[in-house]
Amino acid sequence: MKLNLTKRRSLWWSISALSIAIGIAAMVFSWQQYQAPLRLGLDFLGGTRLQFERDCSQADCRSPITPEEVRSVLTEKGLGNSNIQVLGNEKQAVSIRTQPLDVEKRTELQTALVSQLGTIDDQKTQIDTVGPTLGKQLLTSGLLALLVSFGGIIIYLTIRFQFDYALFAIVALFHDILITMGVFSILGLVTGLEVNSLFIVGLLTIIGFSVNDTVVIYDRIRENFKVKGSKVNVAEAVDLSVNQTLGRSINTTLTTTLPLLAIYFFGGETLKDFALTLMVGFLAGAYSSIFIASTLLGWWRERRVATGTGYSEPAIPSPEEN
Repeated sequence: MKLNLTKRRSLWWSISALSIAIGIAAMVFSWQQYQAPLRLGLDFLGGTRLQFERDCSQADCRSPITPEEVRSVLTEKGLGNSNIQVLGNEKQAVSIRTQPLDVEKRTELQTALVSQLGTIDDQKTQIDTVGPTLGKQLLTSGLLALLVSFGGIIIYLTIRFQFDYALFAIVALFHDILITMGVFSILGLVTGLEVNSLFIVGLLTIIGFSVNDTVVIYDRIRENFKVKGSKVNVAEAVDLSVNQTLGRSINTTLTTTLPLLAIYFFGGETLKDFALTLMVGFLAGAYSSIFIASTLLGWWRERRVATGTGYSEPAIPSPEEN
């Protein structure tokens, strides 16, 4: 398969721009509803999360659990503004996020829910509590880690290549982050999906994966620029470089996505959202490395050639000239 990227770069850019615009719109709606671009989970907001599942060997599971019957119990306990999410295909489990509760209040709430819903499977019960101060610290630390990562990548790419390479690699990374955040913002609005500290870890992993793929393509572009020297046709050099590294990019993406699919379907609820974050980000990263970072660099270099400024990469003799 041979891609002709440069002639269709407006198409690639339009696809990305539309995807990002949809994601930003979702984040705006999310901000209006949750006061955040994404629906933040317990790790960032603080509070108590309780997850219960009926024991169908002792309780009547012919009818699903409904949010209304759960909220009626919570309202009686003065927790009517809590977040409720019914889980599972059979809707026999419920997740409740509420204000921080001590052991006594959690026990009272569990007893009331048993009276309303029936016997609960103790082995599948999950209770987590995070203080609001710790939640803010986790969010601040995660955002700081992202900023430091971007800064380090800019410095590395500027030293390894040139500043314009670094600039467009960072543009591609922002593309990947915005696409991933947009997808999770939409899922938060549609399905109630919340993001936690593992989401930040996923974003950091996506940055590392994406920049690695971009560096491989940029390294080949630089070599092709050097071989041709002043005679280089920028569009041809970019297309040639991407096609030379295309097999590696596809294989790398596939070999990382397949284990993530296994984790998503068989790894349990704890790792499911983390795997989804990586899958969305890795696919966005492969797309941006091939279709965005390379074509932006080619467009910029064409402008420099057209204005007569050229570029400073030293030419080396091509094999044909030897």
